Amino acid sequence: MPDDNDVGGRTATAPATGDVFGHAGTEGFEQVVFCSHPPSGLRAIIAIHSTALGPALGGTRFHPYRSEAEAVTDVCRLARGMTYKHAVSGLDCGGGKAVILGDPATLRSEALVRAYGRFVDGLAGRYLTAEDVGTTQADMDLIRRETPHVTGVSESLGGSGDPSPATAWGLLHAMRTVAEQVWGSASLEGRHVVVSGVGKVGRVLCDHLAEAGARLTVADVVPAAAKAAAAAVGAQIVEPDEAAQVECDIFAPCALGAVLSERTVPKLRCAAVCGSANNQLATPADGRRLAEMGVLYAPDYVVNAGGVINIAEERSGTGYDHDRAWARIAAIAGNLRRVLDVAARDGIPPADAADRVAEERIASMASVRRIRTSNRETGH
Repeated sequence: MPDDNDVGGRTATAPATGDVFGHAGTEGFEQVVFCSHPPSGLRAIIAIHSTALGPALGGTRFHPYRSEAEAVTDVCRLARGMTYKHAVSGLDCGGGKAVILGDPATLRSEALVRAYGRFVDGLAGRYLTAEDVGTTQADMDLIRRETPHVTGVSESLGGSGDPSPATAWGLLHAMRTVAEQVWGSASLEGRHVVVSGVGKVGRVLCDHLAEAGARLTVADVVPAAAKAAAAAVGAQIVEPDEAAQVECDIFAPCALGAVLSERTVPKLRCAAVCGSANNQLATPADGRRLAEMGVLYAPDYVVNAGGVINIAEERSGTGYDHDRAWARIAAIAGNLRRVLDVAARDGIPPADAADRVAEERIASMASVRRIRTSNRETGH
C-alpha cells in the first residue's frame, strides 16, 4: 500500500453520501476503495465489480462530480458495465473502473496522478487502470512510474498508446452490422449519421464515416470541437440538446451516458442507435422503449469495446501486436450480430440479449474456475 507518511487511504464500507453497500448487495461488487491524498487534492474511488474472468480492467475518469454520491453511483455503474463488456467481447478480464473527483483542467498535477498510481499499485494487480474521459496517455505514463498495473501507456514504454482510435474502429464495424440488420447491406454510403460528442473517439469516428461515404451531423458541448469536426468532414452542426431529435439513419452518442431516457427516447427520429458512450440507457426500461418504437439499439458495451480489446492485447504473452489487436477489434461486428441473433431468437430487446450473452460466459467460466480449484485441492 502507499507510504503512511505520504498517501492515506482506506477501503470504505459506505460513506455518508453514497450507498456503497446498496450497490454491492444488488450488483455483487467485490471491492470499493476510497483514496485520499490531501497534499495533492486527490479524491478518488476505485470500484472492482468482478474478477471472475480475470483481473479487473477499466479506465480512470477525471470529472467534477456534483457530489460524492454521484461519483459512487457513476463508478459502480461503469465498473459493472466493464464486467459485461469484457465478457461479451471474449476477454479474460474482470470489471473495474475508477473516478477522480475534480476538474482536470485545474486539479491535475504530477503529484496527484502519481499518488493515484500508488493506490492502484496497492491493489496488487486486482485492478488494472487505463485512460478514460478526463485522463490522458500522459497520465498513464506517469502512473506507470508508480505501478505496472496500468495499460494504454505510450508505445515507447511498450504500450498500445491512446485507445480512442481503437474504439472508433470498432464502432465503424458495429455500424456496418447495424446497417446490414436494418437495411440489408453493410454499406454506410449515403447514410445520415448524427455524432453527438466529437471528442477523442467521436472525432476519429467522423473521419471513418466520411471515408465510408456517410452524411454527417455533429454536436458537442465545446463549440470549437464541433466546428473543427464539421470543417474536416463537411458535416452540419446542431446544438447538443438537439442532436437526439435530428431525423437520421443512425444516432451515435459519443459523450457521457444516460442520454436515452424516458424523456429523450420518444423524441428520437432515427432507425438505430450505435455510439461509444457508456451507460447510454438511463434505465433498463429505456431499452424496451427503443424496441417498442422499432429503433434498433446496439448495446453500448458491445460496440464500444475496441479500446479495451486493444489494451487487453498488452497482456498477451508475446507483447502488444497492432495487427492482431485490430483484427480482434473488427470482430465486434460478429459480437454484435450474435447479440442481435439472441434478441431475435428469444424475443427480447438487444440490451437484455447482451446481458444474457455476457452472463452465460461469466457463469460458464466461473464453473471452470471452480473445477480447477477443486482439482488443485484434491491433487488431480
